Amino acid sequence: MSMYLVDESVLSIVAFFISFYKIWYPAQVVFDETHFGKFAGYYIKRTYFFDVHPPLAKLMFAAVGYLLGFDGQFEFENIGETYIGQSVPYIGLRALPATLNVASVALMYGIMQQSGYSLVTCIIPAGLYLLDNAIVAQNRLILLDGIMIFFMLCTIYSFVRFRKLRRNEFSVSWWGWLLATGTCMALNLSVKMVGLFLVGAIGMATLVDMWELLCIQRGLTWKRLSGHFIARCVGLIALPIIVYLGSFYIHFAVLTFSGPGDVFMSADFQNTLQLSPLRLQSLDVEYYNNITLMHKDTKAFLHSHNYKYPVPYEDGRISSGGQQVVAANEVDGNSYWRIRPTKPLPINGEPVVVRHGDVIQLEHIETESLLITHDVASPLLPSQQEFTTVPFDEQYYNDTLFTVHIEGAEENSVWRTFGRPVRLIHQKTKVALWSRREKLPAWAFHHQDVNGNRNQLHSGTYWVASDIQGRNATEINQEKEYTVEKRPFWLDFLELQILMLKYNSGLKDDHPYASRPVSWPLMLRGVAYWGNEATREQIYITGNIAGWWIGLASLGLFATIASINAIAQKRGISLIQKPVRQRFMNSGGFFAVLWLLHYFPFFGMQRVLYLHHYLPAVICNYLLVGTVFHFLFVSGIDFPVTGNITLQRARGSIKSWLAAVMLLSTQLAVFVFLAPLTYGNPGLPSEQVDRRKLFKTWDLQYGSK
Repeated sequence: MSMYLVDESVLSIVAFFISFYKIWYPAQVVFDETHFGKFAGYYIKRTYFFDVHPPLAKLMFAAVGYLLGFDGQFEFENIGETYIGQSVPYIGLRALPATLNVASVALMYGIMQQSGYSLVTCIIPAGLYLLDNAIVAQNRLILLDGIMIFFMLCTIYSFVRFRKLRRNEFSVSWWGWLLATGTCMALNLSVKMVGLFLVGAIGMATLVDMWELLCIQRGLTWKRLSGHFIARCVGLIALPIIVYLGSFYIHFAVLTFSGPGDVFMSADFQNTLQLSPLRLQSLDVEYYNNITLMHKDTKAFLHSHNYKYPVPYEDGRISSGGQQVVAANEVDGNSYWRIRPTKPLPINGEPVVVRHGDVIQLEHIETESLLITHDVASPLLPSQQEFTTVPFDEQYYNDTLFTVHIEGAEENSVWRTFGRPVRLIHQKTKVALWSRREKLPAWAFHHQDVNGNRNQLHSGTYWVASDIQGRNATEINQEKEYTVEKRPFWLDFLELQILMLKYNSGLKDDHPYASRPVSWPLMLRGVAYWGNEATREQIYITGNIAGWWIGLASLGLFATIASINAIAQKRGISLIQKPVRQRFMNSGGFFAVLWLLHYFPFFGMQRVLYLHHYLPAVICNYLLVGTVFHFLFVSGIDFPVTGNITLQRARGSIKSWLAAVMLLSTQLAVFVFLAPLTYGNPGLPSEQVDRRKLFKTWDLQYGSK
């Protein structure tokens, strides 16, 4: 055991120097430091922002920045913006993922050691990780991946320790490692949503574990089995949920002031923030107010004018010939509508607010006519109803009635400008006022189509009261006592989760350094993170081609050996000793599943992707390299004592040590060769840049080609 500790300590020391080498360089914003450095500043200023990733890593950066005296004023606006003279502790912020990267090297070693592998085998995955250019470059910047990878490895390490204690069930250590697995798994997910891949892997391994416990030979009673099931539900479901929720609870507790993320959130949420502009702009909507109605999705305004629908349309259909009702991009005199009551109001003339469920009429101010819809086909969609206006006449009364439905409102909730959107449901025909981006022909001046949708819950049926004619909301609200509203945490949490998933999947803009998953294992594309044309220095993220290709070979070898073994077993042939086979299949199979689940889901994603999304899969692949290496080069098996079974601990032979030296020497040579691109220093002449362009598809800067 002492040799293991010495070896792990040496690896950690080397990892420290590799991770912290010139960490102060460049003293400029690099790649997505523009986002995550800025977000740390928002936490320190306590101003609300929106991001597609969960909050934990950004909270950690904010905590480090706060402890180092960062005031959050530096905005991290552009790649290449200097840190010098800006009072931003960028070295300290970068030191957080760099420190965790050093710990991750120790965890790689520890995972293999706790899995029962020999000393030489433990060095292989840790050394490959240590000397991977992409991992080093990624995990020494103000980025999320280094923190996520650390928690991923903590989860794997804890789960291996938990599995080792399967013969010592319900002991203090057994419970400790089970709860540690669930906690670390949740922390990983709290950094990035791709942590769901690890949740899936641990879930699959747990199901296999529970299936084995059902075996009658184990002799477990149903009561004992129920205990195992409940323990895993507590440790791997309930506890992770609590930890994950906790990170968002802190997020909302810190961000209490209005900020750039307001616009992504609902009006109800914005009203919970201090100094919310929405709160200052919001007024109760009262009867006889003249308002503008803004379509929630398209931001166009309900509009009418003194022009008629053509009779007939170009396709021969007949319209009502009534006044056109459309949606316009700009507000003018034709965009104001007066809210008329359909119930008696107090005779004392006191203002009466419009509430959820009220039935109203909408009068078009400019043409002194009432909004209606009726059983006439709309201009562009024969299946939908036409909207028009009619003069004040009793015969049209029932056609002019609309019910106000405020989104998510309770009974008697007040309609407010810039508040919750409303649906206006026609009383007689039950269609909802609807608009979409489709433009009408020239006879309607190419304004936006408006009609009646029978699907009342369609997203296009929501409108927002955006202005009350003659009333200055800011002046009125400044005279009132300002009270920040409260809302249950779970509503904030659910709203943010939905938005995160929506916007994450919607990141489809083209990017010059984007790549698809099929190219990642072969490393056909990298990502340019930073460049300085004056000094010819650049940071270009690309992995260590030696380690990545060895990883691919190990995947192929593992699949081949596993397949041959399965066929032989079916034929009653034992090609591999049982203990060796079990270790190879169980440990290697777990690492292979980890790789599969951290890689193949990306093929189903349409959002923009980059090479660094493959790094968690690479790390799992390195663990599998260790398994295959042990099988090929180490005699015997390094197996802990379990029950009454005692297997002799394997010793690395001269052959295995020579193989390890050759493998890691190749990794080291490639690492050193690509190091100028990893650290951004020194700058290289054109011919040296060209030499490092190992593939034509690499987008290196400052080369001659």
